[in-house]
Amino acid sequence: MKKSAKGIGLGATSAIAWGVDTVIIGIIIASTPFKEFVMLAPIIAAFMHDFFSAIWISLLMIVKGEFINVLKLYKTKSGAILVMGALAGGPLAMSFYFLGIQYAGVTYAASIASIFPGIGAVLAFFFLKEKMNGRTWSGVVLSIIGVIILAYVPTKFDTESTFFIGILFSLGAAIFWGLEGVIGAWGMRGKEVVPLYAINIRQITSALSYGVILVPLMGGYPLVFEAATSSIVWVIVIAGLLGTLNYSLYYSSIDLIGAARGQSLNNTYVFWAILTEIVFIGTAVNLQFIIGAIIVIVGSILVSGSVKRS
Repeated sequence: MKKSAKGIGLGATSAIAWGVDTVIIGIIIASTPFKEFVMLAPIIAAFMHDFFSAIWISLLMIVKGEFINVLKLYKTKSGAILVMGALAGGPLAMSFYFLGIQYAGVTYAASIASIFPGIGAVLAFFFLKEKMNGRTWSGVVLSIIGVIILAYVPTKFDTESTFFIGILFSLGAAIFWGLEGVIGAWGMRGKEVVPLYAINIRQITSALSYGVILVPLMGGYPLVFEAATSSIVWVIVIAGLLGTLNYSLYYSSIDLIGAARGQSLNNTYVFWAILTEIVFIGTAVNLQFIIGAIIVIVGSILVSGSVKRS
């Protein structure tokens, strides 16, 4: 009981960190020098976010004297599995998510990406053989209905095509985050793995894949250096710290109560993102958004609360 309560508490707290981080990400992308690079900015912001996050968690492991254990984990089967999860949830999911924020806005991107527990439950059903009952499938259907409601183009958008691009990017983020949760739970089954080791591998792998492959491929290092020498870099450093906090709590929650329930709790970040925007930015939220977001969250809770690990 104590283990379950701790897992629930950690998962719920991770959602607060990720919700606030989501809003900060939106601010970063809209700031100088990022705002002049529509397609490149989200990728560079994602790279810098995970780069600083990797530094934060690596410093913690060094201080604890356990960083050598993280490096040794790379040579194991569990480490290889965690690397796959990192690639899904890092460069793939984060890039899609940041692009979703760029084209559809924080509130829509956050809400649509929030169907990832439903996607994770479906993936777990097929690949991990987790049992799904009627409530679970009802939750998946509700999540899809919620996305359809959210994706209906409101009149305030000038170009429908741009908004739909953002919707597609956000859905991509949901798919890869759902996949990450399933792979992460699989990887942490190894006896040599603890959640902090797993998140250290996740952030290092993500940062390296951006820095070695995506950023050079897109010719993005001039923008990286420009951002690194501007005042916005300190906001990115803070965002990286929040990202580290979120994922550390999230992976710990998954380790304690399973991927489905951990994903469901982390999924409530959408409410914290909206609340942060309303309180600090003054963003107006219409009835369509409220209804769609509630349906998505209820669907995700049904999914996660009904899945049993075999």
